[in-house]
Amino acid sequence: MKKGVNASVSLKHCRGNVERMIRRFTKKVKKERIIEDFKEKRYYKKPSVARKEKRIRAERRRRKEERKRTRAQENRDRKKY
Repeated sequence: MKKGVNASVSLKHCRGNVERMIRRFTKKVKKERIIEDFKEKRYYKKPSVARKEKRIRAERRRRKEERKRTRAQENRDRKKY
């Protein structure tokens, strides 16, 4: 079972700006995947479907990391010349 998440934001850290506080809270909630987890657990998902989705997410993540690495390498190569 996943442990509880503390996604709190104080007004003091946001210099009294309420809009900034809301944006900061929203970013924290997205980063911790609170809403996504709730939506996923709302309905039953067959184990085979869950495995398939997990595999697809991992593949997308790998491709994204590969793109990042190639771009970084290209930028390093450009700076050499």
